[in-house]
Amino acid sequence: MIETPELQKLALNTIRFLSADGVQQANSGHPGLPMGAAPLAYTIWTRHLRHNPANPKWPNRDRFVLSGGHGSMLLYSLLHLTGYDLPLDELKRFRQWGSLTPGHPEFGLTPGVETTTGPLGQGFSNGVGMAMVEAHLAKVYNRPGHEVINHYVYAIVTDGDLMEGVASEAASLAGHLQLGKLIYLYDDNHISIEGSTDIAFTEDRGKRFEAYGWHVQRVEDSLDIDAIDRAIRAAKRDLRPSLIMVHTIIGYGLPTRAGTAKAHGEPPGDDELNGAKEKLGWPLEPRFYIPDESLALFRLAVPEGAEWENDWRRKMAAYREKYPELADELERRLAGILPEGWDKQLVEFPADPKGMASRAASGKVLNALVANLPDLFGGSADLAPSNNTWMTNSPAFASDCHEGNNIHFGVREHDMGAVVNGMSYHGGVIPFGATFLVFSDYMRGALRLSALSHLGSIWVFTHDSIGVGEDGPTHQPVEHMAALRAIPNLVALRPADANETLEAWKVAIENRHRPTALVLTRQNLPTLDRIVYAPAVGLRKGAYVLADLGSGKPQAILMASGSEVGLIVEVGQKLAAQGVAMRLVSFPSWELFMEQDQAYRDSVLLPDVDVRLAVEAGISQGWHYWVGTRGRVLALDRYGASAPAGLVFKNFGFSVDNIESIVRDMLK
Repeated sequence: MIETPELQKLALNTIRFLSADGVQQANSGHPGLPMGAAPLAYTIWTRHLRHNPANPKWPNRDRFVLSGGHGSMLLYSLLHLTGYDLPLDELKRFRQWGSLTPGHPEFGLTPGVETTTGPLGQGFSNGVGMAMVEAHLAKVYNRPGHEVINHYVYAIVTDGDLMEGVASEAASLAGHLQLGKLIYLYDDNHISIEGSTDIAFTEDRGKRFEAYGWHVQRVEDSLDIDAIDRAIRAAKRDLRPSLIMVHTIIGYGLPTRAGTAKAHGEPPGDDELNGAKEKLGWPLEPRFYIPDESLALFRLAVPEGAEWENDWRRKMAAYREKYPELADELERRLAGILPEGWDKQLVEFPADPKGMASRAASGKVLNALVANLPDLFGGSADLAPSNNTWMTNSPAFASDCHEGNNIHFGVREHDMGAVVNGMSYHGGVIPFGATFLVFSDYMRGALRLSALSHLGSIWVFTHDSIGVGEDGPTHQPVEHMAALRAIPNLVALRPADANETLEAWKVAIENRHRPTALVLTRQNLPTLDRIVYAPAVGLRKGAYVLADLGSGKPQAILMASGSEVGLIVEVGQKLAAQGVAMRLVSFPSWELFMEQDQAYRDSVLLPDVDVRLAVEAGISQGWHYWVGTRGRVLALDRYGASAPAGLVFKNFGFSVDNIESIVRDMLK
């Protein structure tokens, strides 16, 4: 099909008005971005994007990220037009209950949507993670004449994206790593919700990105498709990540709203929409009109996509013939399947009263895992020696060493969260990111999106309590465990010793469809004797009976998570020696415990035992659900203090003597 200027104009207006009709019918949404950025999307999707609408999960496809997720009708229009399984009726149900076209794109819901975007800057950063995985897999598995991993990450990014700090962090990292497969088109319309970006955003964005190490180009006329095309081709030839700044007009075509904030986030209204159609030569009726010639142009993606995938499969067959073991491993990883014996290097830790910090145990487990699980790919926000996340038999992933499994994220926690999610979206790796628990606040947007998107991202949070000691309340997480527990679909695990840490890592590895947070200590924890106490595999059920001490039915139940389990063990032993029958419960995960049936939960937290005490060095929020109306919680509903850890614990009441006193008082 010959792409004449007339056909090109027709196709652009098809995107614009299919999108605007969806917003108007919903009486809700953002018409400005789709109408203004249609030329950017058209150029990417018809001239560059290698994808297969019949198989949205084809591993070597190019990825497209609509970072400005508020313009979601642009993406839905493209998906429908190019032949994805997204019927026109779904576009007519934009933003309605049960539709496949929600207000912002949702990964796993709509075929062809690569990321859950909307919170600005997250999609920008997700793309960086995708490009890192592409570079890593290409370096590890490609061989001369056999480039089986070779694809680009395209995105449309916005003024809002570039204002967000997370995008700045991600751009800095991408430039440092020289991720040349990353090509972002900037919808440079100079408008935000409050008006012109001149009110708050006046730096030279191009120079900023040049300083980051990006290849920056400018296209002054967004209607010049050939100029946009030339810029993308030049970007592909450059070894740096690319930002193509395209001067656009938000709400292009709207008679009174184009180029203004009124075009951004509200339906245009029938009169304004019809005025735009008259201005651009588009029929007023029917709504959701798709000219046959335009549809035929977009639907070329179906046979082209099939051929692209078939060509890749032929390349994979040739690759398999020459490198069968590599092909097996690559296909396994791309399919998200764990290898047989992935955990065979894991060995139970021996009992040790002095024990080790759970962060140290975590480091040992991680290095045992990576020996048989090369899928592990991650690192720390400049805290690897403290987080114990360095994989000793691998170099660092760098601009000249894409084969490395260790990532230096730098002091960029917010970016790290979004980049790790991008890695999860891409597939082929098991990604993790690590920092201190107190800095999980910086990552909360990304944590939430990992849970919403059902990603298998692994979050390693160390220095988990007032045990941080001398660093004081700025670094002592108090409310953070409760905050993690508040995120639906996130499994938060606070292991009590080295063996629970081992089991926690196994749970995280196996949970590929939801994120896991491993919450670990700075200070040493005794490694419990698992002959005396129940096996640590009980962690998989969220809470389990460590031991019933003393004779007869338990008179009291002591429950705790993490470092406080060692305290309740000492208290239980002391009271049992004095004739008080005690039940000790390790409670590393509320989420996993809630997933057990009622019979199991009752078998752990005996319903007819009212004397229950929960012990945790954080806020008490939520614990009352588990202790009941007559139980008590020893917690810390205030900030900590700067002093040696042992003294901090003691002065806040986390001591054997104080816990014993509380239990005796409850038994009266």
